[in-house]
Amino acid sequence: MRCSALHKVLDDAGIKLSSVASRVLGVSGRAILEALITGTHDPAVLAELARGALRRKLPALREALEGHFGSHHALISGEMLSHIDYLDEAIERLSAEVETKISPYSGALELVHTVPGIDRRSAEVFIAETGADMSRFPGAPHLASWAGMCPWNEESAGKHGSGKTRKGSKWLRAILIESAEAAARSKPNYLRSQYARLKGRRGHKKAIVAVAHSILVITYHLLSRHQAYQDLGP
Repeated sequence: MRCSALHKVLDDAGIKLSSVASRVLGVSGRAILEALITGTHDPAVLAELARGALRRKLPALREALEGHFGSHHALISGEMLSHIDYLDEAIERLSAEVETKISPYSGALELVHTVPGIDRRSAEVFIAETGADMSRFPGAPHLASWAGMCPWNEESAGKHGSGKTRKGSKWLRAILIESAEAAARSKPNYLRSQYARLKGRRGHKKAIVAVAHSILVITYHLLSRHQAYQDLGP
C-alpha cells in the first residue's frame, strides 16, 4: 500500500522490479532503488545488488531493470523513499508508545487475542476503545449497542427493518469487521461456520456483521470471566 505510488513511478520508467522481486522495499529492492536514484542505470550492475533468493533470478532481474529511469524519476523516487522512511520511523515510535500505554492491560490483551480473527493490533484497539473493564456494561447487549454492532430489526405492521447497525465507535466497529473477515477465512472454527451458514441466505456483508457481533459478545464474556477463548467447533 505504501509503495503503490512508487510502483507507478517505476512503471513509468519501464522498471519492472516488482515482477521479479516479491518485496520492492526489501533489502535487495531497496539497494537497487538507491542505486537507480544515485545514477546507476546498467541492468547488469543493478542486478548484482540482489541478495538471497533473488540472485536465482538474475537473468529475469536484468531484463526487468532495462528501462529509461531519468532524473525526474530519481527525484520523485527519492522523495518517496524519504517519506516511507519517515513513516516507518513514526510507526516505530508510536508502536513503542502503544506498548507502554497498554502494558497495564497485558492480561486482558492476551485474552482478547485468543479469539479467532483477532490479531495483536486488533486486540490493542479493542482494549483501547472499551477499557477492558466489562463491569461498566450491564450485559453483552449493552456493549453491542454502545459499539454500534446491534442490528436494527424493528418490526411494524408486518414489515422488518433494514437490519443495519446503528452508529457507534468507528474504530471498534472497523476492527470488529476486519476481525470477522479474518475469522471467516481462518481454519475451521465456530465463527467461520457461522459465516458460511449465514452467507447463503443473508449475503456476505450481513454475515460478516453477524460474525463481528459474535466476536464482540464472545470478547465481553472472556473479559468478564477472565477466561481464554475455547472454540465450540464447526
